[in-house]
Amino acid sequence: MLNYNSPIKNEKSYSGLTVKEISPLMKLNLRGKSREFLSIIGKNINMILPIKANTSSSSDNYTSMWLSPDEWMLVSNNIIDKENNKYEIEELLFNKISKTNLGAVVDISDQFVMINLTGEKIFDLLSAGCPFNFNEFKTKKGAVTQTILIQIDVIIHLKEINTVNLFVRRSFSEHLMSWIDDTASRLQP
Repeated sequence: MLNYNSPIKNEKSYSGLTVKEISPLMKLNLRGKSREFLSIIGKNINMILPIKANTSSSSDNYTSMWLSPDEWMLVSNNIIDKENNKYEIEELLFNKISKTNLGAVVDISDQFVMINLTGEKIFDLLSAGCPFNFNEFKTKKGAVTQTILIQIDVIIHLKEINTVNLFVRRSFSEHLMSWIDDTASRLQP
């Protein structure tokens, strides 16, 4: 893992909202199209990658999010050792997918920060800086969207009702957290 400073030093609570960074987590970008690619991924992570747009699937160890017809983000459901950036599943998939030219497996663990938002005010907060209409999204557990939040590209995953995982590039995370802190402090009780 890279040695970095987190924009979130500890869990923050506001009226109807709690914000915290979940770290460190393994995050992989998977790209491929063939049936063989999907089969190898499924057999090795014990989960079928979602093929329907803006959805996700989960197992005990991993969550996979659909990003495009040939792209997924695979995230570990468990915190990993911060001192070690060697992941058994990454090496296994890299050898079976990338080395055989079936697709690509890229470690993006240090590229993205995962911010966990919980509470009934999540979508009030997100709607204050995002053009996306969350009316239908917030009722579909496992929904995923890529959108812009205060002009920053983000991936939003509805893990549970009133629980969202927000993925943002590390270089924008401090700015985003500053906005979240300011906007969340103004939410009406």
